[in-house]
Amino acid sequence: MVQRISAPPSTSTATSADRQVDVTRYGPGEAAQTFTRGDFILTHGNKMYDRLIHWAQGLKMHGDDRKYTRWNHAALIIDAAGTLVEANGDGVDCDSISKYTPTEYYLVHIEADDVERNNQVMFGKWAEGQRYGKLTICSVFLSLFFGSTIIFALQGQEICSGLVARALERAGYIFEQDPAHIMPADLAKYFEVQPPAKGTPIGKPPKK
Repeated sequence: MVQRISAPPSTSTATSADRQVDVTRYGPGEAAQTFTRGDFILTHGNKMYDRLIHWAQGLKMHGDDRKYTRWNHAALIIDAAGTLVEANGDGVDCDSISKYTPTEYYLVHIEADDVERNNQVMFGKWAEGQRYGKLTICSVFLSLFFGSTIIFALQGQEICSGLVARALERAGYIFEQDPAHIMPADLAKYFEVQPPAKGTPIGKPPKK
């Protein structure tokens, strides 16, 4: 049973890369009504690779930064209808944001102009059909366990947050690490997305 939150979505404002970013939380059963292409969501997945990312984030984030490990999935919004481009275990494809209504998601509205947003969308559509970055996941774990600075991946493969990070670079958001190794927790930290109170339910992540 999906738990519905009676309170209105909580909204906060953060600053990232000298730009203002608006972050809105939608709890289980709530749904955003307006979308802007080039924005993205942080949310929850329950597939094997989502669980691996959650575990890796726990190894990477320490102290106060551990709060950012709440999310283990990210997806790029490519139109006003809320269509997403996302990388999951089956590869990169398009889907509706409505699939995440049973779980919480955070809608991150970035500051970008029309040209930058068009570039993001074009990149997202270009990436559609690519395979999931399984080798990238291995590279992430090697860097965490052994401190390796060598990044390896196969062309034509993406992980969820790496896909979003690469799209954000096309809007002028530059990260201190290779976007291939960006995880959802890194995006949350970079954009200062604050999690809700401890114990707040996440709902039910989609099964597909």
